[in-house]
Amino acid sequence: MKFAFLVSFLAGISTVLGSFVLFVKYKSKDGLISKSLSFASGVMIAVSVLDLFPNSVINLSKTFYFLPALLLSFLFLILGIILSLLINKYLPNNYDNTANGKLYKVGIFSMLAIILHNIPEGIATFLTASENMKLGITLAVAIALHNIPEGISISVPIYFGTKSKFKAILYTFISGISEFLGAILAFLFLSNINSTMFVDMLYSLIAGIMISLSIEELIPNACCYSKKINVAIYVLIGVLFMSFVHFIA
Repeated sequence: MKFAFLVSFLAGISTVLGSFVLFVKYKSKDGLISKSLSFASGVMIAVSVLDLFPNSVINLSKTFYFLPALLLSFLFLILGIILSLLINKYLPNNYDNTANGKLYKVGIFSMLAIILHNIPEGIATFLTASENMKLGITLAVAIALHNIPEGISISVPIYFGTKSKFKAILYTFISGISEFLGAILAFLFLSNINSTMFVDMLYSLIAGIMISLSIEELIPNACCYSKKINVAIYVLIGVLFMSFVHFIA
């Protein structure tokens, strides 16, 4: 049990490693913002398309027939997109409509999306590690690898939106520790019941939120700081990176 908690904690806290990019010397502020947001959006799109949504469909197919499982997953994917648009519209913004204010909003939005993503990941990691130590470690390593660029998607816009490295690291830490919260929830409420269907539907919902966040916020804001071709290249790099992580995991 202690091992499962430890694995979940380490997988989640790896998100903070993404904020280390703030301590790297860079020639251009605009270049760092554009590359970070583009890469993070590619990672989020790949996670959604290669991991979250397919796993939702496959696992729901164990309970339902394939077509109902696919339709149910699509329904929650669309609900995730709608929820993302509503959050984007009504998310309070304490800053003005300047570039810094927009970056701050992107960072907060990314943090909320990743918290929603990390909680079910923490549940999955805890339950898996509790049953199979080796599989739990493998899952945690895969999660840690994609948590790092997700940390970048929070820390970089928060830092350049507020000029505070402390806030950037703190918000990134909050998103990372939410994975450990998922482990605690799994231990308290889900260890002895079949919760897989709930988690699988939640994965589709989160996939919708992440795809919407990438297309509506991360990529457009990245384009404000660099040429579209450069943005496209780093989005592709993010997709290829997560495809590699998905393959080796």
